[in-house]
Amino acid sequence: MIVSFLYDDGVLLQFFDSILITFVLGLVLWFPFKSSYVELYRKDGFLIIVLVWLILSFLSSIPFDLILHTSIVDSLFEAVSGITTTGATVLSGLDEMPPSILFYRQELQWFGGMGLIVLAVAVIPQLGIGGMSIYKAEVPGVMKEEKITPRLSKTASILWKMYLGLTIVCAIAYWLAGMNIFDAISHSLATVSTGGFSTHDQSLNYFNSATIEGIAIVFMLLGAINFSIHFIALKQRSLSSYFKDEEVRLFLLIVFAITLVIILTLTYSYYYQHISETIRNALFTVVSMITSTGFVTADYSVWPL
Repeated sequence: MIVSFLYDDGVLLQFFDSILITFVLGLVLWFPFKSSYVELYRKDGFLIIVLVWLILSFLSSIPFDLILHTSIVDSLFEAVSGITTTGATVLSGLDEMPPSILFYRQELQWFGGMGLIVLAVAVIPQLGIGGMSIYKAEVPGVMKEEKITPRLSKTASILWKMYLGLTIVCAIAYWLAGMNIFDAISHSLATVSTGGFSTHDQSLNYFNSATIEGIAIVFMLLGAINFSIHFIALKQRSLSSYFKDEEVRLFLLIVFAITLVIILTLTYSYYYQHISETIRNALFTVVSMITSTGFVTADYSVWPL
């Protein structure tokens, strides 16, 4: 709503209606059970996660339906793609859309990037005993067994603070590289979350800037690395933590190896005229794909082999 008000893009009322619908539905679900208390276990955590993501997906689709008048399926697809940071889209003509709905897409990815349940654990201590069950059910991979601090709520809070810090630094870097403030903030949300939505149909290729692509590469990699490693690096104030960690070393080695293979392939086939262009497109595409971000600067579908 704030973006719609600032840009006066004519869809403020639709956003208000979306908030009102969500609030009323939430009130209806909460009020009958406001005095109830149950202890949550692991199985309850899994059930809650499934229900939250399903309900959240439907609620998140409302603005797309009210503002863009897309079908229910298309609205739901865009919402799910956003909050799961998948990055696939059924929308076109992004450059002509209201700024507020474009920013809303980016916000969905950013909140989904760290995990909305992890955010809930951080800001709602009342989850209490069941918090760990929900946390483990939500967080993917090895991170579910890692608690940065003994208190789960503090761990979730630290994760979100680092996530926010990376996003702010990324936005400033984009802005200094030539993006306007709106694009810088919007793309930082999609970069650190490794979501890949853009405010332009041409994605990052719209800017045609090696500097912007370089910034994206750095923050896509940072967004894909285990945040526990970021915490250790910040605490020790040293980058050595990244090189000591086996997971990070293997990840970066795979990125380097695949990039090298693609550079050699493109060079051997004389696809690009200059080696710098070959390296730039190969590295960006590999990092964008291996981190599941999905930003695009080159039509890799027509690359050889």
